[in-house]
Amino acid sequence: MNSVLLNLGFIQIRWYSILVLTGFILGYFLVINRCKKKGISTSLISDMCFYLIIVCLIGARLYYCLFRYYDYTNIIDIFKVWEGGLAIHGGIIAGAIFLYFYTKRKNINFLELLDIFAPALVLGQAIGRWGNFFNQEAFGRKIELSLLEKFHLPKFIINGMYIFENGEYAYRTPTFLIESIACILIFIILIIIRNRKNIKDGQVISIYLVLYGIERFFVEGLRTDSLMFFSLRIAQIVSIVMISLGIYLFIRPYVGGEHDYKRKVGRSLKR
Repeated sequence: MNSVLLNLGFIQIRWYSILVLTGFILGYFLVINRCKKKGISTSLISDMCFYLIIVCLIGARLYYCLFRYYDYTNIIDIFKVWEGGLAIHGGIIAGAIFLYFYTKRKNINFLELLDIFAPALVLGQAIGRWGNFFNQEAFGRKIELSLLEKFHLPKFIINGMYIFENGEYAYRTPTFLIESIACILIFIILIIIRNRKNIKDGQVISIYLVLYGIERFFVEGLRTDSLMFFSLRIAQIVSIVMISLGIYLFIRPYVGGEHDYKRKVGRSLKR
């Protein structure tokens, strides 16, 4: 599997970088399109997205390097993001923290903003997982070739799953593909749900947290290259937190009364 899309000699353009960038671009236009439909200032969102992308990339990289510190004895390697090594949970956490303080400073509705970003986020994840495929990372346990062929997967995916690990070549479970498909399904669900008239601020992002948390928890159990904290898989711990937070955000509008809830979430983004 060749992880390089284009080799210009003085610089290599890798599939991973292109796919991550594609996810950001499509996500950005999805957010802007939604804002136009809701009558929200796109200039405000564009400025916000500029800083958000930078924050998410830094968060995703630092999160990954923190739990794989033994691979980065040379500090220069931390900056080589084109070689892979971005943890989506780190990007989500960093992005959420940035948006919280940004919206607090601007006195706008934090949950309304998260609802707008949720479908764009999961679509970006679906695309970004293909970067893992070209880097031959985020794969699962050994699997028989006959089983891969039974699922009628394209030949290039099957060939790409023949990976060297622990001193041997073997076919691996394409967990990147499972998660990419799951993220596309979640994206479709969020698009459908966000257009319902009775949906409340914070409920679109809450559904994302629950669905992605469940999906990631089970897929992570199939992987062999998980980020670990002693004997625990970090992604599974974070997934449990995401599910719990999602459930809380979904029921939150019904606790304490609708008026109380609207007063707490902040000024609407609509102009």
